[in-house]
Amino acid sequence: MTFSPAPPAALDALLQGLGLSLGLIVAIGAQNAFVLRQGLRREHVGPVVGLCVLADVGLMGLGVAGMAEAVGGNRWLGRGLALLGALFLAGYGSRALWRSLRPEALLASQAPRARGLRATLAQAAAFTLLNPHVYLDTVLLVGNVGARQPGPLRLVFLAGAATGSLLWFCLLGFGARWLAPWFARPMAWRVLDLLTGTTMWILALRLLPQAWA
Repeated sequence: MTFSPAPPAALDALLQGLGLSLGLIVAIGAQNAFVLRQGLRREHVGPVVGLCVLADVGLMGLGVAGMAEAVGGNRWLGRGLALLGALFLAGYGSRALWRSLRPEALLASQAPRARGLRATLAQAAAFTLLNPHVYLDTVLLVGNVGARQPGPLRLVFLAGAATGSLLWFCLLGFGARWLAPWFARPMAWRVLDLLTGTTMWILALRLLPQAWA
């Protein structure tokens, strides 16, 4: 009996998307602090989590589709983007490893208060869409790595990336009361940054050979 190589390839693409998404999103920042605060206050948690996830998935989907179209007809552009993505991942991983030497803490008090649903969603959208790094992370970086996947595996990669976003924001929002004391410990972020840095470097090393393919 012969076995198709598709399942291992699909699993690899899924895990790449999941690892990259989590590596980029798990960081101390205004958006995460805001979601954590809403979770602690139990105010509009579902809508806030849904907005953050939908924004992530939409931007990542645009990135994967756009990058795939861009590299599909230009071999040299594909190589250049692969090299750029590998360098960006290596730089991001190095920054995470550097942060692990001087860890901070994520506190819900870092985020401003928001009362009504409309005001809460407006703040969540601002934290998500007015941050220029979100476009570098989702559209450029996730799109670049996702476009490297052959054919249908791009959707599998995107599903993995979307799962990472969904898991993180649900954990942060709905598990806030349990997670808040843990996130207030710098040592926890040291461990996360070490894992993030290692993951980013692994992905960079896997992407780099495609610059010379």
